[in-house]
Amino acid sequence: MGSVLSRAKLILGAVVLINRALDTLSKRLKTSPGLPVSNPSLPFWTIPKSTISSEGKDLPQDADIVIIGSGITGTSFAYHALKRDSSLRVVILEARDVCSGATGRNGGHINPPLFDGWKDLKERHGESDAKMLIRFRLAHVQDMKAVATEEDILKESQIRVTEHLEVHINREYFEEAREELEGWKTDMPDEAEAFTAFEESQVVENFNLAPGTAGCIWGPGGAMHPYRFVTCLLAKLLDRHSQNFYIATHTPCISITAPSRANPLYTVETPNGSILAPHIVHATNGWVSHLVEPMREKVVPVRGTMSAQRPGTSLSPATQDGLRSFVFHPGGLGYDYLTQLPSGEHELMFGGGWASAFDSAFADIGVSDDSSFSFSVASHLAGALPLYFGTGSWGKEKQPDTSDDDGGIKWGEGRTKAQWGGILGISADGLPWVGRLPRKISGRAEPPTTCTPRERSGSSGKTETETSTSDSVDDVVVRDRLRTASPGEWIAAGYTGEGMVHAWMSGKALACMVQDAEDEMKDWFPEMLRVTEDRWKKANLEEFISRRL
Repeated sequence: MGSVLSRAKLILGAVVLINRALDTLSKRLKTSPGLPVSNPSLPFWTIPKSTISSEGKDLPQDADIVIIGSGITGTSFAYHALKRDSSLRVVILEARDVCSGATGRNGGHINPPLFDGWKDLKERHGESDAKMLIRFRLAHVQDMKAVATEEDILKESQIRVTEHLEVHINREYFEEAREELEGWKTDMPDEAEAFTAFEESQVVENFNLAPGTAGCIWGPGGAMHPYRFVTCLLAKLLDRHSQNFYIATHTPCISITAPSRANPLYTVETPNGSILAPHIVHATNGWVSHLVEPMREKVVPVRGTMSAQRPGTSLSPATQDGLRSFVFHPGGLGYDYLTQLPSGEHELMFGGGWASAFDSAFADIGVSDDSSFSFSVASHLAGALPLYFGTGSWGKEKQPDTSDDDGGIKWGEGRTKAQWGGILGISADGLPWVGRLPRKISGRAEPPTTCTPRERSGSSGKTETETSTSDSVDDVVVRDRLRTASPGEWIAAGYTGEGMVHAWMSGKALACMVQDAEDEMKDWFPEMLRVTEDRWKKANLEEFISRRL
């Protein structure tokens, strides 16, 4: 009887603790993520800083499009919009340095989920739409590589095709992955042709992984230096469009005022002044619900942890040259991900660790403060790599290379060179949100259909595209040379930890939408990603999490 009562007390105690944790989490999810903190942890990617890291000009009084966020989404939108219409006046607002959010803090992977979850994706969205999404994800590495080549930033951005390994430690989970792979290969044989499953003995022999590894799925993947890609591309845009493209760093958007009779455009408020605009693009991912409150609990911030580590001295040349990428599945929830730089100390960019400490991961949900990171997850990352490769393949610890000049930054001298936190944006239905924000979701009325900000010519008189006869600041006119969709607010966010295989093409699609050129994207944009009121109503974070458990 005593043991039964003791067990009942333990169960009751556990229920109380879980309920307290759920109450705390619920409060966090309903709270605004706020603005990015002013003292973020330092990502290894961002040193040395780009020459445009603190770019700033006096804000124009008005713009055709205001982009909030300077990561890969905002950069993609600006690049494609200006490529289609170089006369657009575009302003990017960034709360901190350029590319200081998730893009400058991630793992550098361009490895999309393909066979993993394929059956569920097909059942929920239909085979045709599911295939469209897979092809959309696969398009990222080649599209970004083509842009890097065209813009002559291939070397700086380090975009490369890798041989990618999905490594499983647990035999049961490996068999499940192999079964999913076969299902995907049946449905998408062309895309899946190169993917192969390797057994334990082959994994140890061919890829120098630890004995006891259950197996891996091998196929083509990709990697890049995300910070260099974005900052190099933005520097090109600033030079090319010096009269009409602006980046304002340390200039957060504090609020957005809806149009009124006195001012029929949006008023974008910042600490450095306000801007009038007919179009606003929200490219802040995990922070998006600060300005778009109805997206709270639809895109949820989650803090992740990343590291840069020195490789062991015995790792094979194939691993050391940066042409391999890995995802390690220890079994159960979560995974770890690894890329390796092709230059410098050939640092291993290693992240994940979510499943290593579920209570810690639980505490990171709804957190938008990247000034710190999870101690439990960081501890896992600091010790896992020699275990994944095995002590024989890992070898001795590498001594620091003191010849590198990192601008006076003193990195760690052991295996772990740097650790930092970053904020993901988790979507309540697992898919990115791309498109126009309906009024019910934005919470604000849109400007009139024919509104664009008037072109100003100072004291010298009217410009030839101006149709108004007044010099009032509130004047609104139509500029015939611009072809845009009707004014409104737009979003591309909620990448659920897979931004590198969703964000670039989502920004490209959004540029098509804003510029009334949707015919250009009909063959490659998955409609399941488009924002609709119906989808917004149905998206449920609890259901999404329960599917992952």
